[in-house]
Amino acid sequence: MKTIIKVAMVAAGIFTFANSNAQTHKDSTLGHKVGVTAKKVGHKTSQIAATGAASVVDKKYEGKCGPNGQTVYINEHSHYYYIDKKGHRVYLKKSQLMDKPKS
Repeated sequence: MKTIIKVAMVAAGIFTFANSNAQTHKDSTLGHKVGVTAKKVGHKTSQIAATGAASVVDKKYEGKCGPNGQTVYINEHSHYYYIDKKGHRVYLKKSQLMDKPKS
């Protein structure tokens, strides 16, 4: 009798544990969607702030552009860089600069 009760308790515990782990995926929850959207907004805000600061403080390199047509800036140490989608400065060598297309 005691072994039947022990087996029943173990089986009930296993089923309870299995049901608690069977949840929806994180990518389908509302909280995940809000988090992804907040991250996108944060990256765009950072990009706009960094671009604004760079255009005020540093000089634009008029004849050249970055790998995907980004505006290239020159800082006070004569380093060339552009601002990526996350708002980070990506430094370039002079050989990596491309001619700006004529429009």
